Amino acid sequence: MRITVDSELCVGAGQCVLSAPEVFDQDDDGLVVVLEPHPAPGEHHTVHQAGDLCPAHAITVHED
Repeated sequence: MRITVDSELCVGAGQCVLSAPEVFDQDDDGLVVVLEPHPAPGEHHTVHQAGDLCPAHAITVHED
């Protein structure tokens, strides 16, 4: 699994951080930051949930 984000789409809702705080954070402007672009298998469910909950669709989860 690999995660990419489009920070220009991000609206700072923070759903990603609430869903997967080990993988996502927000910068000083409230925009998404990926802490772990290749999360461990145990994080895959929460990463998918974060992508699904993102209101701006700024998170893309790639299954490699």
